Amino acid sequence: MSDNPTVWNSLRRALTPIRAQPPAANGADLTGLPPLSREILEDLPDPLMLVGRDGRVLFANSPMRTVIGTDPANKRVTSLLRTPALLEAIGRTADTGDTSSIEFTVPVPVERHYSAHLSRTTSEPPIVTVLLHDLTAIKRSEQMRVDFVANASHELRTPLAAVSGFIDTLKGHARDDAVARDRFLDIMAVEAGRMRRLIEDLLSLTRIELNEHVRPSGVVQIDRIVREAFAALSPLARTDNISLELCAAPEVPPVIGERDELIQLFQNLIHNAIKYGQENGHVWVAMKVVPGAGGRGSGSMLSVQVKDDGEGIPQDAVPRLTERFYRVDVKRSREKGGTGLGLAIVKHIVNRHQGRLTIESRLGEGSTFTILLPLALDPADMGVTELL
Repeated sequence: MSDNPTVWNSLRRALTPIRAQPPAANGADLTGLPPLSREILEDLPDPLMLVGRDGRVLFANSPMRTVIGTDPANKRVTSLLRTPALLEAIGRTADTGDTSSIEFTVPVPVERHYSAHLSRTTSEPPIVTVLLHDLTAIKRSEQMRVDFVANASHELRTPLAAVSGFIDTLKGHARDDAVARDRFLDIMAVEAGRMRRLIEDLLSLTRIELNEHVRPSGVVQIDRIVREAFAALSPLARTDNISLELCAAPEVPPVIGERDELIQLFQNLIHNAIKYGQENGHVWVAMKVVPGAGGRGSGSMLSVQVKDDGEGIPQDAVPRLTERFYRVDVKRSREKGGTGLGLAIVKHIVNRHQGRLTIESRLGEGSTFTILLPLALDPADMGVTELL
């Protein structure tokens, strides 16, 4: 952290050779920085940037390059950072030499929170040191504790009241009524199961949100995950005589991802398609590579579509589907065992994987959920030209 004396001692040792150099045209020159000093700066665990007199970045270590997404060396800091408060603090420290600390938030692609500690060297050439500390996990933990208590207390109130009411009835006038007792126990079992699923989904969502800002590093075969989901959900599909169909080429490029989370994602989507599809209907999963889908001239992404032929969703409801506890049809959702958290979980898993989710639906024509995920390998390296 920025207050850690070890960090600042390391910085002072590394910056000493810079201070000993004569001023250059741009205010400083790091070309003569000894390898040991560069190594010290590079090995710091927190993101670090050194900014010269003219506002150009003289050095950025590996964690800072990850934050910015590019090598910022010799570029103007104003072209790299989009946070006015941080840019203002850098300019103020460069002008006055005052040490300062601020907190700021980067809203995209996934919201992250940082604290920045800024200082300027006292000797020539003046260099502004920008040291960041990631507060995202701390901020998320604080917010999720509040959200969990609020959500759990609100959503558990109804089933708990129902169970308590049936217990009071069984202890009272229905004590010796065998028929009523069996019926009430069945209802209580359903409500208890609903509470269990709700708690499990809340805990799952909390875990996913806590790590949403950390991109996975594993390599996963989505076609295998979908086949596993088909196998696990086929008994449910058979109950309503729904056919499951996968359309994919023999070799599907792997994606970057966390296997367990992607299993949960596609099980949620396929489960929803089965639950809300029509009886004697179909659920299709199709995969294809979409070149340049990542934007900004980036590489290809894997598109996975989950389509059903159910009743469809009203257009005004589509934008709200990934909200916590939002249900288009509350009664039907509860009858189907839904908690209202499945698509919220899907959204946050997609965000963590730096992918995209789109939803298309028309009343009477079914719904299509499309997931785009970054590829782990270029399709050309696998000899794959197209996925049908």
